[in-house]
Amino acid sequence: MSAHNARAQAARILQRVIYQGESLSTALPGGAKSDPLSSDLCYGCLRWHEPLSALLNELLSKSLKKKDKDVECLLRVGLYQIIYQKTPDHAAVNETIKALKAIKKPWAKKLLNGVLRNFLRKQDELLATIEKKQTARYAFPDWLLGKIKKAYPDNWQAILQESNKRAPMTLRVNLSRLSREDYLAKLHATDISATPIEVINSAIVLAHPVNVHELPGFDEGEVSVQDAAAQLATILLDCDDGMSVLDACAAPGGKTGHILESAKNLSLLAIDSSEKRLQRVSENLDRLNSKAELLAIDAAELERYADGRQFDRILLDAPCSASGVIRRHPDIKVLRRPSDIDALQKQQQRLLEALWGIVKPGGILLYATCSILPQENEQQITAFLERHDDVEIMPIDKAQGLGRQVFPGEDSMDGFYFARLRKTGSANKS
Repeated sequence: MSAHNARAQAARILQRVIYQGESLSTALPGGAKSDPLSSDLCYGCLRWHEPLSALLNELLSKSLKKKDKDVECLLRVGLYQIIYQKTPDHAAVNETIKALKAIKKPWAKKLLNGVLRNFLRKQDELLATIEKKQTARYAFPDWLLGKIKKAYPDNWQAILQESNKRAPMTLRVNLSRLSREDYLAKLHATDISATPIEVINSAIVLAHPVNVHELPGFDEGEVSVQDAAAQLATILLDCDDGMSVLDACAAPGGKTGHILESAKNLSLLAIDSSEKRLQRVSENLDRLNSKAELLAIDAAELERYADGRQFDRILLDAPCSASGVIRRHPDIKVLRRPSDIDALQKQQQRLLEALWGIVKPGGILLYATCSILPQENEQQITAFLERHDDVEIMPIDKAQGLGRQVFPGEDSMDGFYFARLRKTGSANKS
């Protein structure tokens, strides 16, 4: 794909995400159709959405019509390349203007040329102006910035800074097949530079991302792509051979595969409410040559699948704001709304309550989110403890309070929260 066609593709994808509310993962074309430049431009423009929006506010005398938001998104691409990619000015301007042909808006040539050249003339002044705006300075929407600031008065700036970085490509070695040292040697033999993440015994971080099919043993299930914090979930679940395990919100199946690698002869039921997403679990398990019972169902509807069944271990990787994985999914900054958090909190509570009923006495439910918001994490567990007498909080290394909050960038990990709940003999509180 030519450079200007890649820019046009990026502008169309950004229009779908920013103005039609589509997630970046569904808007980006998959496989061979995915252009690396186009993908990079989309991620970058969404990562720096707030400063780019603030600049456009200064540069455009009036907002473009809804049907011409692709032109506005092309301006975002041009500005992103000049500011963040350090593309030579003339190349950024010329290639952005050439992209108008691909989106069939040649009338906008004068507008794009004028806006981009105006920015180049007044660059320092304009950047100083938007820097005064907190949302532009930290590249975070106001409501989410406020929540993080309130929750973490001592380290909120570091959290935002790490969330704005590109996430590394992290691998999980299938320790049931080979050791991490052996797999590192395989990477070394293929000139892929990598280092172990010391705090997680299966995790390796690559110096540079590669296509998964370039990874030795990937197609044979020796290794998977999975963030180190996500790998911590299986470690904390602590399964023993022969246990019955429920993975309650399983898609896309990274943790499901890891659970099956962690112990022998597990009876594992993997549930997800989406049939389509459950297909991803199936594909992941096929590659790993692992087996589980898969069900497309709402995990809270026990009567449809539990039927007196109880489990030694339950992983509730709950639906959440995903505020801890913004470095991997920068579209969250654009798509997420303040009202979503209350709705998600209710959904988390509903799942927790239902699933607690099918944990065996002495069994463990691991509550996990990829969120950094206390409302979805510590506060959710505090409220749960107030409602139940038959629960004991099990310790987690480095935990502060009721669970462990991992922050983005900590030991190369994404932001995650974990609480280990063990079922004792008492009944619920009245």
